[in-house]
Amino acid sequence: MEMSTTWRPPLLWRFLLALSRVVIAPVCRLRVRGTVPAQLRAGPVILAANHVSPFDPLVMVAACHKAGIAPRIMITGGVFDTPVVGAAMRACEHIRVDRGKAQVADALPAAAQALKDGAMVLVYPEGRIGLDPWMWPERGKTGVARMAALTGAPVLPVAQWGAHAVLPYEAPKNLGRALLRALVRRPVVTVGFGEPVDLSAVTGTPGAQAMRATRLIMEGIDAALAPLRAGEMQVPRYVDRSRPADSSRVRPRP
Repeated sequence: MEMSTTWRPPLLWRFLLALSRVVIAPVCRLRVRGTVPAQLRAGPVILAANHVSPFDPLVMVAACHKAGIAPRIMITGGVFDTPVVGAAMRACEHIRVDRGKAQVADALPAAAQALKDGAMVLVYPEGRIGLDPWMWPERGKTGVARMAALTGAPVLPVAQWGAHAVLPYEAPKNLGRALLRALVRRPVVTVGFGEPVDLSAVTGTPGAQAMRATRLIMEGIDAALAPLRAGEMQVPRYVDRSRPADSSRVRPRP
């Protein structure tokens, strides 16, 4: 697919990126590890991140601002239906994903076009807040791999850790109590940019390629996440009691 660098982040999106760091500062201490390689900073590139808390999007936006990048984000369709936030998401040119609906198929060509226009695209390949009992990335959906195959865009893993100590899975239930606790404790929340995933050796039928590439992408997120949770590789130090455990999508790990 022919690529260009015509996309520029809208002014509103640049403002919201900067604002996010101010918004999260009272409830957590943001740390960013690693960098986006210079050759990828102009896009196109797919940022593939793990998902541990409802607070993740704010953390990722703040980390992206700190890293000097402005990706377009694939966001669940319900956010676009809210009166004010939805209008802002459209103005920022983020990408709607209607999970569980017939329109979900529209997200892939929309993301592919964003990449063709030279944008970075941020996506959560798990498709939900992960419910692995040990809080490692669970089995991913194949959408990221198919986006990479369709466009040739590189995939850069991004790991995050600690957001679950700010907002629990049950949010917005008991939101006030969670925020008050975070205001007092200000937990450290860390985002780490990993190494680009090498998909050059992936072969086979399109379906087999997508499955193999997805495994490699999730392993790349694992590798970026491991140093962020050193000392709590088996059991998280902070346990979110509201978060259900689901072993149905647990992946084997070294």
